[in-house]
Amino acid sequence: MFRLAHISDPHLGSLPRPRWSELAGKRALGFFNWHRKRRALHREDVLAKLILDMRSFAPDHLAITGDLIVISLEKEFEPARAWLETLGPPRDITVIPGNHDAYVGATAEHSGKHWGEFMTNDAVQVLVGQEITYPFVRRRGPVALIGLSTAVPTLPFMATGELGREQIARFAKMLAGLKDEGLFRVVLIHHPPKSSPGRRFRRLTDASEFRAVLAEHGADLVLHGHNHVHSLMWLDGPHGRIPAFGVPSASSPPHDRHDAAGYNIYEIDGAPGAWQCTAILRSLRADGEDFIERAREKIA
Repeated sequence: MFRLAHISDPHLGSLPRPRWSELAGKRALGFFNWHRKRRALHREDVLAKLILDMRSFAPDHLAITGDLIVISLEKEFEPARAWLETLGPPRDITVIPGNHDAYVGATAEHSGKHWGEFMTNDAVQVLVGQEITYPFVRRRGPVALIGLSTAVPTLPFMATGELGREQIARFAKMLAGLKDEGLFRVVLIHHPPKSSPGRRFRRLTDASEFRAVLAEHGADLVLHGHNHVHSLMWLDGPHGRIPAFGVPSASSPPHDRHDAAGYNIYEIDGAPGAWQCTAILRSLRADGEDFIERAREKIA
């Protein structure tokens, strides 16, 4: 059996002091918003408890679906890499960027430059400063992890994501090529593949094109973040429905705005045509003391 852990949106809160020149436009709003209310919704002690609980499952691999940082200041990326290195070596962790990791155009490509060893194809030699091409695929045991990027700079008050035509075309080609390898295909994407009503300014703008690729070529599991809640939606595939799981922020204490911190463990077993997968949903208790099992879903 292969155990895959999934966390998202830790929003590492050691926000460095910015230069005045860095606080223009959207960053100024994000900085003000962080100090006014958001930093109370993301705590390092909660994140540490989650990581400790997750390690009790001894996962074979960890997937992190974006938003490691807050407003993409230059000085946020290296501490985030240092945090990743405390979790394990790049071979055991796969990262994709979220919209907060590409908050403004000036540092939109910095996630790949600083965290590239955690987010690239196995066969590619990552050099310092090298840009990442999405999607990428990483093969681990019976699993193929396919990493997409929806992280694009947006205007103030917007948190939309976009894959773009070229990435969608490469994604279709990649899924088609993986069909014959007999691997359990897990797609990692930051924005949800479907938007809830009232989420227009937080949606994936080309979600329908993404779903069309899945409907044609199929996948076994889709993992995302962004909405800071536990969720499960079902997408159309060529031979049945595909489960898509979202998880809360990994650093969120109990509060009344979103779900408290949580993560999922996916236990994957079987063989092509007879895969078995159980999702174990873990959540921080209402008293904030420890994590408990929220639900257990047999999805394959």
